[in-house]
Amino acid sequence: MTVVAAQEYAAAIVARALSAPWSPEADLREFDAVRRLRLDSHVELGLVLRRIVDEVVARLDADRGTLYLMDHARDELVSRVAHLPELAEIRLKLGEGVAGWVARTGEAVTVPDGAHDARFNPAVDVLTGYQTRTLLAAPVRADDGTVMGVVQVLNKRSGLFDEADAERLLALGAEISRVLGETSLRSQLRSDSERPLDFRFNHIVGESTQMRAVFERIALAARTDATVLVRGESGVGKEAIARAVHDNSPRSERPFVKVDCAALPAALIENELFGHERGAFTGADRQVEGKVRAADSGTLFLDEVGELPLEVQGKLLRLLQDRAYLRVGGTKPVDVDVRFVCATHRDLEAEVAAGRFRQDLYYRLRVVQIGVPPLRERGPADLDRLIDHFFFEHRRRHGRAALRLGTDARAALHRHGWPGNVRELENSIESAVVLARGEVVGADALPLEVSRPPIAVPPPADDDVFSAPVGTLEAMEQAYIQHVLGLCDGNRSAAARVLGIGRNTLIRKLKEG
Repeated sequence: MTVVAAQEYAAAIVARALSAPWSPEADLREFDAVRRLRLDSHVELGLVLRRIVDEVVARLDADRGTLYLMDHARDELVSRVAHLPELAEIRLKLGEGVAGWVARTGEAVTVPDGAHDARFNPAVDVLTGYQTRTLLAAPVRADDGTVMGVVQVLNKRSGLFDEADAERLLALGAEISRVLGETSLRSQLRSDSERPLDFRFNHIVGESTQMRAVFERIALAARTDATVLVRGESGVGKEAIARAVHDNSPRSERPFVKVDCAALPAALIENELFGHERGAFTGADRQVEGKVRAADSGTLFLDEVGELPLEVQGKLLRLLQDRAYLRVGGTKPVDVDVRFVCATHRDLEAEVAAGRFRQDLYYRLRVVQIGVPPLRERGPADLDRLIDHFFFEHRRRHGRAALRLGTDARAALHRHGWPGNVRELENSIESAVVLARGEVVGADALPLEVSRPPIAVPPPADDDVFSAPVGTLEAMEQAYIQHVLGLCDGNRSAAARVLGIGRNTLIRKLKEG
């Protein structure tokens, strides 16, 4: 969900829940239409929740509002969204204050006079200097009936909160539950969660120091139009970071267009990016727009930008400099308003030194760099969070709700080196969930390859380097690729590591041959 869409979503669910007359049937019909908004984006979760609170406050004619979420691991309520500029966060034990009482009992509470209600805790007012006179709080329940949070409003501007207000807030609590159930928070808000509540961006999981630094860079880069270069090994989640930059930017309602520079033959990349004019080549019977035009007013994501051929690099440089391009076969520049986010697993500095990547383009791309750490460097806490998140999501997706992860399986996941990073972890867990025979996933169910040292290819003797018959460079390259594949027993991933290229690049070169 983008920021603007999130605001519209919040406004819609609140207006529906608080409109009169209200009926569950009408609510469900309208919700089905609203929920088609993208809830799978990487928007900052605090912004979504804060906007919901804003709408609750406005509709209930309140002065302030708070949304508390349950931190089951600590038996606490934590407010990450509150109209309390004086405090960054509020934590309440179950039973503490009115919100804590609602979380423990599951009942809505109307407090006409906080000073004379024994459940009211004045400690927050003391810290903020704010005076709570009237208060209304209602539970936010999960599908199984357990309380996942509490929504609370303070000081009705015109009189006191009444029973009608309480009924409307309860209806709204049900709708907030639906929203939370469409985000990555759902895996943390389940009643058996063993990890303390921690979140920043939807569908990006992590709490390590390295990932917090990544989150901060995303937030800073998102508010600008600066070109962003996301760097990291294959499988670390570079595309998720790129999408977070877009989804939290002023361009969030505009297109996010991805071009995989490693998946296309060199001869087609220029046409894919810029399109072509009618008659530009045999079969070009009409003008066709490229991905750059499709991204106009939005974000163009160039994945594996380090794989671009040199001739296309020059044209990309001109696009970055002039915000204009030529279609293949064209002579008239086409202006475009595009924000660029790129990603690569390559050492671009080494590529520049070797003459395979233009230095001027390199400097144009690296305005803001976001380095994504490999999974092995993120620490056991991040690994556990990701394990829990993926295990929950794939149990849910594949209808295996009763499945449990054995302690031996978790230990095996911690012992593994994760050369494929987060992507390998998710795929391993999904495989185990799908293929599990009983109700417990053991270590033997995990498809973890034994970590092997890189395959060493012995260099040929000096007098054998050019012993093969003279041929074209392309033919020699294909012959060497097949030679390395043979040494690696046909394992393309291992061969790509030996060759120092990405697996997608290897596949492309094999197809070109």
